[in-house]
Amino acid sequence: MLTKETYLEYINILEDELVPAMGCTEPIALAYGAAKCREVLGAVPERIEAHCSGNIIKNVRCVTIPHSHGLCGIEAAVILGAVGGDCSRSLEVLTSIKEDDVILTQKLLNEGACKVSLLDSHHALHFVLKFFKEDDWAEVEIKSSHTNITKIIKNGEVLWDINITSDKKNLDYLKLNLDDIFEFANTFEINDLKGLLDTQIKCNMAIAEEGLMGGYGVGIGKMIRLAYSKGVLTEMKAYAASASEARMGGCELPVVVNSGSGNQGIAASVPVIVYVRYLGLSEEKLYRGLAFSNLLTAFQKMYIGKLSAFCGAVSAACAAGTALTYLDGGNMTQIQNTIENTLANIPGIICDGAKVSCAAKISSALDAAYLAHRMAMQNQAYKAFTGILQESADETISCVGSIGKDGMKETDKEILRIMLGGKS
Repeated sequence: MLTKETYLEYINILEDELVPAMGCTEPIALAYGAAKCREVLGAVPERIEAHCSGNIIKNVRCVTIPHSHGLCGIEAAVILGAVGGDCSRSLEVLTSIKEDDVILTQKLLNEGACKVSLLDSHHALHFVLKFFKEDDWAEVEIKSSHTNITKIIKNGEVLWDINITSDKKNLDYLKLNLDDIFEFANTFEINDLKGLLDTQIKCNMAIAEEGLMGGYGVGIGKMIRLAYSKGVLTEMKAYAASASEARMGGCELPVVVNSGSGNQGIAASVPVIVYVRYLGLSEEKLYRGLAFSNLLTAFQKMYIGKLSAFCGAVSAACAAGTALTYLDGGNMTQIQNTIENTLANIPGIICDGAKVSCAAKISSALDAAYLAHRMAMQNQAYKAFTGILQESADETISCVGSIGKDGMKETDKEILRIMLGGKS
């Protein structure tokens, strides 16, 4: 039974997870850390060291940085953030970038001002930035989540250490479970989340529309509409994939993320929005479906972590497909079956870094999730202990999380080795 304490915790989790970000969150996290480090140093640095975990390197390598005139890579993200970023804007840190900032960034890039090295860390999301200016230096460390500053040092003096003091909210994600998510979606007061969900709807559909107009990647939305017959599934895939493609291609429109990922925020929300509008369902249905999908995404990612070799589109598409079952009046068994049917199908999609082809993975994941939904509504489901499936959907989610977090660590290393041209 959903207690008042759990209800409030779910509100807090959604408020913490559904935040706007401009651009792919890994380069933006670097830009945020760089803007903070420049603030601590008190000047634009002459020399920079960026020590980054493998997953940071993997996810920054191929995406275009917004407001950068097409720049890619760790060096560009760090320098641009250092030159003109505004850390008070969090994951929208590059909103303040001016033309002169891009010119100076290019100059510093050409001079080789930023040196990147691989950080040996047990944390998938982890980087340390060190800035130098004449006799002064500053250091900022970010770990575990994209804006989680764990240490700040200036000229050897520790100004901030999260192990000593912290003002961050301690959210209890262990309260997430399928039964309570279902009850929360059915009963929450719309006004408690209306503003938050309205922002998600506005931002994520705006970038989807921008992506559908073309100009990014391969124009995947148009390709999907050409390749598939007209219908709600085609539209869900076209909109969601186009939003991702625009985001990965440097579009300067913000996305409301989920669990630190814009692609997860898109895949968890855009298909639900399109489905509700396509079928002419009520605004209340839309809010309840989005709450369900967003919480179910956070529930799955709780076990996997922010970054992994496990493609986050699988988790978010699974949540969106299950939200369709919820919106269609599916009972708890059918809701569980949608999850099981999806995770019996596509848990093997790897994350080989953030890039425009992530859009295709979202499309494929939505295909599987929609099939899972339709199967569940016909009371068809794979039996427990078929492959990795467990006795309950909650247990299956936990086991898939173990695969993504622990089981695929060696996969992650091999992906990074290949991406770096065989270098370890």
